[in-house]
Amino acid sequence: MFTRRGFLAAFSAAAAGFSVSFSSAAAPKANALAADTAPISLRTMGSFFFGGTVAKLENGETFHGDHGYAQYYIAANSRSLPIVMWHGIGQSGKTYESTPDGREGYQALLPRHDWSVYIVDQPRRGRAGYTMAKSEGPTIPTTARESGVWSAFRNGDWKAPEAPTIYSGSQFPLSGAAVDQFFRQQTPDTGEEPLTAEYRAFIGRTGAALFDRIGDGILMTHSNSGQYGWEIAMASPHVKAVVAYEPGACAFPEEEPPAPVEAATELVASRMFPRMVPMQKWQALTKVPILIVFGDYIKDKPSEVFNEDVWRIARERARQFVELVNRHGGDATLVELPKLGIRGNTHAAFADRNNLEVLAQLEGWLHEKGLDGRASPHLGPKPVEMPMTIPLETREN
Repeated sequence: MFTRRGFLAAFSAAAAGFSVSFSSAAAPKANALAADTAPISLRTMGSFFFGGTVAKLENGETFHGDHGYAQYYIAANSRSLPIVMWHGIGQSGKTYESTPDGREGYQALLPRHDWSVYIVDQPRRGRAGYTMAKSEGPTIPTTARESGVWSAFRNGDWKAPEAPTIYSGSQFPLSGAAVDQFFRQQTPDTGEEPLTAEYRAFIGRTGAALFDRIGDGILMTHSNSGQYGWEIAMASPHVKAVVAYEPGACAFPEEEPPAPVEAATELVASRMFPRMVPMQKWQALTKVPILIVFGDYIKDKPSEVFNEDVWRIARERARQFVELVNRHGGDATLVELPKLGIRGNTHAAFADRNNLEVLAQLEGWLHEKGLDGRASPHLGPKPVEMPMTIPLETREN
């Protein structure tokens, strides 16, 4: 079990050279972590598309679509394993950039600690929006309206037409500007995102294409992308660890389905089912360290409010998943931040006011698992060689 004491011990060892400072108190508090204002040193930075399909149309045209997009920041003194960060539903790579109130997010904080990072826009979203697939628009409260977004991120409750509330003690960076930025970072799907095994496997192959180019690394997911993270880890031997912030779904072997978890409504039940895969495929998840992190304000009893019930079920599925992985000889850890004394965190703990403390918890685990080494510094994505994707002909002038 990953305890607060274990976290502090691991982090103390990992903190040598880090640009954060602690007070003399034994347990770090949010206000005991100081932001670093020194320049960030990078070897290079850039972006590229990965995966995707090429359709050849009857009129002779081609269509390159359904790819992912990654922007990267390679630390000057990089650790060996980069961190790939995959956003959640209704989001883009902006999730990991500046926080709603303008502080540094993981985009900057991790390179400060010599982690190279890749920030993804998943297929049919944001800068990877090019697709021929049609989208019928939002179908669940989480993305259909802003009250749903507010509630789903557990900033507080908003049951329109009633006025929105914020939870007492919330770490959401509450200000007029932060609220405005929070809502403006929502991003629609440009194509359908079906809840099918075939689509999840497609995303798994797409994510594996990213790791084929960058080599070994750590995969970080958030929310709805949790289901894709398991697929990517099962598809790519280059995924050396998975960090899942509040995964909306977990993968289970068909041969050992989890015990049922009651859903309060049919709509919740239609979304919060376990993602089943063959045991032979699932076994890959027992070969890498896994960290799952949940924040605060999650209900313990069924609720007919969609955005309340989903996180209760997601947390219970995560508990089942961790138990099963470990029973099969794997190395999975479930961290519930309030149980570590880290309270008030929303669905996006890495963007909350105490995100330095949340980052410290992550880096403590990475150190504990021996994932923070520097023996072979990561240098960035490799060049790509591939055949021409259009029927190009040479003509004389």
